[in-house]
Amino acid sequence: MRLGLFLIILINLFLTQFCFAQKQYVNMGASVIKVDGQYVLAVSFKNKKGWHTYWKNPGDAGLAISLDITSDNEQMNLKEFPWPTPKRYIEQGNMWAYGYSGSYALFYKLPSSLKNANIGISGKWLVCAEICIPGSKDLELKITDYTGEANPQMSTSQLITSFKMLPRSSQDNSIQFYLTQVEQNKLVLHYIIEDVNLAHIRKDKNLITPYEQAPFSFMHEKLFIDKKKNILYGEMLIDWDGAYEDPEVILPKDGRFLTPYRLQFLLNYSEDGISKIITHEFENFSLIGSKTPLDLISDLEEWLPGNQEKIANKPTKSIWLYILFGFLGGVILNLMPCILPVITLKLFGFIVHSDEPKSAILKHNLAYTFGVLASFMFLAVTVIFLQKSGQNIGWGFQLQSPSFVFIMLLFIFILALNLMGMFEFITPGGKTIGNMEMKKSLAGDVMNGVLATILSTPCSAPFLGTALGFAFTTSAMSIIIIFLSIGIGLSFPFILTAFFPALVKLLPKPGAWMEKLKKFLGLSLLLTVVWLYDVFSSLTDMSISGIYINTALAAIFFVFYLRKNITKNKLVTFLFTLLPIFLLIQVQQLGGFKVARTGSGANQAQSQWKSWTKEKMVAADQIVFVNFTASWCLTCKVNKKVFLDTPEFKKFVKENNILLLEGDWTKRDKHISDFLSSYSIVGVPAYFLKDHTGRIISLGETISLTKLKKHLGQN
Repeated sequence: MRLGLFLIILINLFLTQFCFAQKQYVNMGASVIKVDGQYVLAVSFKNKKGWHTYWKNPGDAGLAISLDITSDNEQMNLKEFPWPTPKRYIEQGNMWAYGYSGSYALFYKLPSSLKNANIGISGKWLVCAEICIPGSKDLELKITDYTGEANPQMSTSQLITSFKMLPRSSQDNSIQFYLTQVEQNKLVLHYIIEDVNLAHIRKDKNLITPYEQAPFSFMHEKLFIDKKKNILYGEMLIDWDGAYEDPEVILPKDGRFLTPYRLQFLLNYSEDGISKIITHEFENFSLIGSKTPLDLISDLEEWLPGNQEKIANKPTKSIWLYILFGFLGGVILNLMPCILPVITLKLFGFIVHSDEPKSAILKHNLAYTFGVLASFMFLAVTVIFLQKSGQNIGWGFQLQSPSFVFIMLLFIFILALNLMGMFEFITPGGKTIGNMEMKKSLAGDVMNGVLATILSTPCSAPFLGTALGFAFTTSAMSIIIIFLSIGIGLSFPFILTAFFPALVKLLPKPGAWMEKLKKFLGLSLLLTVVWLYDVFSSLTDMSISGIYINTALAAIFFVFYLRKNITKNKLVTFLFTLLPIFLLIQVQQLGGFKVARTGSGANQAQSQWKSWTKEKMVAADQIVFVNFTASWCLTCKVNKKVFLDTPEFKKFVKENNILLLEGDWTKRDKHISDFLSSYSIVGVPAYFLKDHTGRIISLGETISLTKLKKHLGQN
């Protein structure tokens, strides 16, 4: 849902907090004028140069101007004339806004009863440049015989000219509309003008500017022109926000609305420069949609109004640079705490087969690499599928699923018991899992690669965020290429030893000490289980299901202990195995694998950390530091320990009166996903700073006092 909906609370926060809001970025006045034989109240504004306010539909963010008009302290419902045609502003992060700059006015029809009256006008607005500041003003206007003015910001002649240029209702049929569905809960509005006159289209305005209409949430306009300059084609992506309505409004699967929707638009296409207010009724939409007009008209090219030139699609950086970043990020992942247990297991495998022929070492390492690359390819395809279905997901998304986390928890718990010698599995080839023979099998190497991938994705690393930000915000092919480059980087140490097996000789020789090491590695996997248990408990409500889960884990341990040390009777083993199965079924029935509705981040218990919202971040009249974290992110926990919890950081926060906000992304949170996505960030940790001017700065995934001081101008 567009950000404007979440800024409703923002104005109230701003009005009481911004001490510098008193500075006049917007001046307001009022006049009574006579135009076209009628008396009109004109509320005029003049913005400081470089600042803009917002139209009825503010766009991706912002808040429309609000006016309250009273007489004798009673609310008046004056007939409102259409608002002036707004300009289009492209703000930081490619945010589109519709609004006004310079001088402009809103107009109301004066009834005959107001020939002589004292009226009050209360105006509120949000005015933005590089920062946004709320403003307000109250005026008293005395009307005597249909005349009067109070601090007017425009002359009478300017107001009359502005009034005559207001948009007008029209039945214009020169533009053709239709809707198509392109994804789940996503539509595209298509419109075409044939025999187009490009001189009638303004560069600083949309061709079509939509009025707000729930549950339609309109995105950015794209215009295309055919090579002969005869046909102008426009399209606008629409988010269907029916899920946020009460009651919920489902997008019809058959493409036919239960009740037709009458959507209203400003059409900025006319010889005299006056916009037209047009209404189109949509009874249905096509189920066979297209995101690009090239599927409809083969010779269209993207077009910028005003200069009639084709848009140059030049990437700011070569894709090869992002591939390099992905590779380097993958290499660094080998050093991240979340993956160290699996890497240690692989190193143990190195020692086991260090005395094998070079060809055998090559096979083992290539099998591990295959497991990594196959897993990354599977993740890439899953990401593409989820994005096509309309979900905004990020790096490590699978650990936002309680069911997946619990399955991984059980698997690694059983693997840890296996390494500690509690049991052995016999494989079809006669090998056993748990002894050294398994370490020589290719299946074990592939499984290590899969585990390395699964456990590495919650981690972020230098270079990785940039590469992933590019991949998640471009194309499906980019996702595949970048994911594979990360996989190659993660596998690189083992690819290196595959082709230079002499490096393996640097490791200790195999011996009896390895049995003790194997049990120690089992302990390291148990620590991984503890981490996954913490993740699972933060995703779900453990108050009821916790006792069942804990008992099930203890029962699983006892089943293997029973089999190894008490009896190998198959019937007894089977009967005891039923207990953990029964307990896990109970957990499922209790809803233990469903995401809990409420929860808090790791720092929320600490009073100095407040829960993040975009409104709270923007509204604060002080420096703000934001920590986006998740329970499944071990890098986040490490950064918290070595930086955020240090006396030096706490002292810095206190000295600079910094507000600390934390965004907990443990569970899937659309607001956090959308905010991070607007900065091309797809994973955590992620840190942001709002400085004393209100500028929001992305600090990336690494943080230090030096970096903070630099951005605050203290170096």
